[in-house]
Amino acid sequence: MNYSAIEERIGVTFREKVHLLTALTHRSYLNEHREATQEHNERYEFLGDAVLELIVTDYLFREYPKKPEGELTAIRSALVNTVSLAGAATELGLGEYLLMSKGEAKDTGRARQYLLADVFEAVAGAIFLDQGYDAARDYIARSLFGKTKEIVEKELWKDAKSRFQERAQDKVSITPTYETLRQTGPDHARQFVIGAFLGKELIAEGEGFSKQEAEQVAAERALTKQGW
Repeated sequence: MNYSAIEERIGVTFREKVHLLTALTHRSYLNEHREATQEHNERYEFLGDAVLELIVTDYLFREYPKKPEGELTAIRSALVNTVSLAGAATELGLGEYLLMSKGEAKDTGRARQYLLADVFEAVAGAIFLDQGYDAARDYIARSLFGKTKEIVEKELWKDAKSRFQERAQDKVSITPTYETLRQTGPDHARQFVIGAFLGKELIAEGEGFSKQEAEQVAAERALTKQGW
């Protein structure tokens, strides 16, 4: 593995390279490569999730001293959700270095986003283990803090369905509705496709592993399509 290329991208030179290797190793890779000696990244992801929450909470608490805790919680959720973390991992190119099985490598859409979000957290955990809180904070700050202003100004901390309903009622005096258009996959991995409607007009579709998730995706796409 070309450690120097990855380290340059994330802005950290690891003292113990095994931390970085572990953070980039998906469980499925070890199933196909019995000769590998490193662990998979799930423990690092667990640690990184906690580190991420503390660092982002500390930042928001200081940055917005007059905002109530409920609003800060919602802003934090918008900043560290799967889409946001997957976007940050993509910008860093972490997906190019993630070690995983051939099957996992073929994943697209939401499944791919989950993989990328997980590896972003795992790298945060690895940095914390290798160099401590300040280095982990710098990594997270470079990747996420710049997104905060847009989230606050555009109220992206509100869930997509709430924002779509507010905009729709304000602009066209219609309350959106949602309908299940399709269901695919086995019972244990059911995927739903939901349509967001204004009256009888289908504005956008969204997919997800639950109806609630698919509705949120549909609402987000509807906001984009309507330019709201």
